[in-house]
Amino acid sequence: MLRFLTIRIGSAIPVLLILSVVTFAIIQAPPGDYADYIRSQLMNQGGASFEQAEAQAQAYRIEHGLDKPLVVQYFNWIGGIVTRGDFGYSFYYNKPVADVVGERLPRTIALALVCHIFASVLGIGFGIWAATRQYSWVDNLLSTVAFLGMTIPRFLMALILVYLMVFHFDVSEIGSFFSPQYGGAPWSWAKFVDLVSHVWPVVAIAVFGGLAYNMRVMRGNLLDTLNAQYVETARAKGLSEGAVIMRHAVPNAVHPLVMYQGVVLPYMLSGEIETAIIFALPTVGPAIVGSMAVGDVYVTATFMMVLAATLIIGNIIADMLLAMLDPRVREFGRA
Repeated sequence: MLRFLTIRIGSAIPVLLILSVVTFAIIQAPPGDYADYIRSQLMNQGGASFEQAEAQAQAYRIEHGLDKPLVVQYFNWIGGIVTRGDFGYSFYYNKPVADVVGERLPRTIALALVCHIFASVLGIGFGIWAATRQYSWVDNLLSTVAFLGMTIPRFLMALILVYLMVFHFDVSEIGSFFSPQYGGAPWSWAKFVDLVSHVWPVVAIAVFGGLAYNMRVMRGNLLDTLNAQYVETARAKGLSEGAVIMRHAVPNAVHPLVMYQGVVLPYMLSGEIETAIIFALPTVGPAIVGSMAVGDVYVTATFMMVLAATLIIGNIIADMLLAMLDPRVREFGRA
């Protein structure tokens, strides 16, 4: 297992480097930079003339290296990461990029993990329930729920939910994790309840899409597995139907969902990002959109690299889980 882990981590390094080049080039492709944003702000809000604003913008470019060629900017950025752990400086937030990521990424990952746990438990459970009651009203109802969860865009569900909360239920505290009285207060049960009351729409929407996929895959695989010869043999030995399903059928039917864990964290992160943008929560999503809008390239590039790293880490974890679950994978790995 250690050898496998070492090989996978070693192969991930060149992948991340290639992704960093592609990401940086794509982000820098549109015309303009943060100095152009400064120029427009000086002209629109500061009342400066074009010449004055352009002079200050050019001075800002020179001071922060934005006037250098794209290749030089990239190597300065990636060199700072490799040698000093420095992800650059955020022009828009006026602080190191590491601080911006440190403030927003833990919240985002925590939300994504909560969504993933609920989506996996509910999706697999509903999938087993539907497969063992094929063509019943329960199966039809759950299949309809899964179809809706996979077809309705998450941003559309978020917009509808925001509209209902604001205009029909008079909810005013949208765009924050806590109410004002709990913002700097120590953790307590009341603060936790307040947190749940603020983030439940984001969690509900992300979980709805995730459990739909888990449920459909689990139902289809379990139906195929229940007709396998070894399952019929287990029944012939006199095992109860519950033991046949949970001890023999489910562990084999769950393999594709274990492999799905390789992409589930980026998937949940993207689902949280879409929804958090609509709800304006201070997480990764609004930071990516805001930094892209003003040309804050180092923030955008760093967050994109973080998402790529979660995909690689997720695939490594999925391979390890599959090896622990399936003895055939372990034997193949030794061969």
